[in-house]
Amino acid sequence: MKNKISKIIFSVAIIFFVASCTDDLNQSPIDPDSFTQEDVFANVTVAKGALAKLYSSLALTGQQGPAGQPDIADIDEGFSQFSRMLFNLNELTTDHAVVGWGDPGLPDLHGMFWSSGNDFTEAMYTRLAQEVSFANSFIQNASTLTGAEVETFIAEARFLRAYAYYNLIDLYANVPLTTEISTELPQQSNRTEIFAFIESELLEIQDQLMPSGANEYGRVDQVAAWALLSRLYLNAEVWTGTPRYTEAVTFSSNVMNSSYSINMNDANGNGTAYDELFLADNNTNGAQNEFIFALNFDGLQSQTYGGTTFLVHASIGGNMNPADFGVNGGWFGLRTTKKLASKFEVDINALNNALGTLSDWGLVGDATINGWNGPDMEMYQTGTNQYALYADLTAGLIKFRFNEDWGQNFGDTGADGSLEPGGDNIAIASDGAYFITLDLDNLTYAVVSASGDKRGMFHTDGQNLEIASIPPFKEGYAVTKFKNVDSNGNAGSDTTGNFVDSDLPLIRLAEIYLNYAEATLRGGGGDLSLAAAKINELRQRAYGNTSGNISSSDLTLDFVLDERSKELYWEGQRRTDLVRYNYFTTSSFLWPFKGNIPNGSSVDPFRNIYPLPVNVLSINSNLTQNPGY
Repeated sequence: MKNKISKIIFSVAIIFFVASCTDDLNQSPIDPDSFTQEDVFANVTVAKGALAKLYSSLALTGQQGPAGQPDIADIDEGFSQFSRMLFNLNELTTDHAVVGWGDPGLPDLHGMFWSSGNDFTEAMYTRLAQEVSFANSFIQNASTLTGAEVETFIAEARFLRAYAYYNLIDLYANVPLTTEISTELPQQSNRTEIFAFIESELLEIQDQLMPSGANEYGRVDQVAAWALLSRLYLNAEVWTGTPRYTEAVTFSSNVMNSSYSINMNDANGNGTAYDELFLADNNTNGAQNEFIFALNFDGLQSQTYGGTTFLVHASIGGNMNPADFGVNGGWFGLRTTKKLASKFEVDINALNNALGTLSDWGLVGDATINGWNGPDMEMYQTGTNQYALYADLTAGLIKFRFNEDWGQNFGDTGADGSLEPGGDNIAIASDGAYFITLDLDNLTYAVVSASGDKRGMFHTDGQNLEIASIPPFKEGYAVTKFKNVDSNGNAGSDTTGNFVDSDLPLIRLAEIYLNYAEATLRGGGGDLSLAAAKINELRQRAYGNTSGNISSSDLTLDFVLDERSKELYWEGQRRTDLVRYNYFTTSSFLWPFKGNIPNGSSVDPFRNIYPLPVNVLSINSNLTQNPGY
């Protein structure tokens, strides 16, 4: 295929330079707006290559591996990748993340003082504009072909265009709506008009897409249309002023009744199947059954400095070992705030209150809060001669004692898990929350970590929970959610350790469970018992057991928001959620350095949306800047 420079005109008549094909992409994608003496839409096979360009434009940044022939000029190519910018705009601006790098425009995002000239808000607008333009060109040219497969291709292109517009109205609100390539400068549309377009597109293509689970991995099916409608309707009240929660419940239900399933395969045997979603083999380890729409990455065939390569490398620093993450080094950048980390703290009192009634058996020792002199930490009776306790312990020693009387105590001589009267002290290896059980019928005991919600994956050694100043990497816990190792601990395919294999879910089933619960609570007419059951499915995976289960009476809007935070952190949705709850700019929800203040402060409400880029406005006089910028 010959290379050709192609002029792509979207809302601002911006010129993008792209090549027609590349050997670096798995599906040999081509630029769908390229024309040579050969007709690139001559048959279905080549049209599929053009469709691949639409998918790859969200995952990659150009035509020559990680750098060299970028699709977007005037910004570092790695910075311009879609999901990396989605992280910057939807996670870095919230309680979920901070970054220590000082690249111009980047500190402005977490500090919430960005301007209309911010490089990152401009690049995201351009990236999404490019995706719309590519989709428009593909739809126009593929329409000259016939056959059921081509109709599916066109439906997928329309989904990808709708997804781009979903992000455009979320981030920028009032943008031009274009559905075909034109040299005319478009008029500005409003959120209500664009919302209606996205809705009508998704409703129309839902039956033109492949049935649930019938498409190739990495391509969307009809469930993706339902899932995006679920998201769209959940945000309708904010974006259009008209609540659509009933529809959000309906389309969430459609997704929940599809062939997709929550991954419960704990392939690495660490007590939870949650981390498998973010490993290098998440396309085969069971996680793929939960992914409704994902960006596919391969350390050899689809290289980028964005995507999961960014999320893995940028999260590593301090005394973290990059080899544990399957890469060759850390970029000493991303951490989180205590607002997120504190959500995963074990609530010892709540757990103990659910055990039973206090007994006269207790724990004594220098690992306990009162030391060897007591008083003892009393255990709860869970059955005849059965006792248990959740306890915060420090590294040290313990014994079991009755009624604070050394005449009746048990220890473990030989450290074999069996108890002897007056036996040796029992060692607690490290500080932490533990679940301790005592079985007097069999004279056995157990001391196991009570880590609770295992979705909280942080590196704390050498890191400060409190952030005094953002640039030093040690300020804030490091996030270990994304790894370039498979379920057996093997590193990804790129033996240099530069690029990452892990795919990145943009929409997964767990989110739809939470959409259903929130829409139900907001009056959408769903079943609260079903909502609780679905959330318990997620919490059982998170806890490794039923200890974190809830009832429908526990469901509140703030509970669901917290659950969204714990389930979906760093997956590009947090700002949208906070805006929907009216928490993003207000003083009712603060986090460290919100508004560039150490303890956090409110900011002007115009920051609920981003500015249109200044170069866009200078080219197209039909456009008006968003208020406040």
